[in-house]
Amino acid sequence: MNFSDMQKDLQVNSINSDIDLIIKARMDRSEIQMLCKLVEGLGHLGVVTTTDKVLGEVMIQTTKHCWPDLKQVIAHMPIEIEFI
Repeated sequence: MNFSDMQKDLQVNSINSDIDLIIKARMDRSEIQMLCKLVEGLGHLGVVTTTDKVLGEVMIQTTKHCWPDLKQVIAHMPIEIEFI
């Protein structure tokens, strides 16, 4: 890999880091599956991953552009969620 290729990789990574967003949250572990299904049903607004099922911690992968819409939808879901 030459310098020009490395520079292109850095540009792509900096572009992606400006767009990608990871939200950490905690909720009752019995509601994690419901959150996953609801977010999955919204299309491509985000992806939910369980990071600690005992503590009910999840990670929501989304973008800075999609997060406002996804956050609004999550607020209206029939689940209690705490963003950490």
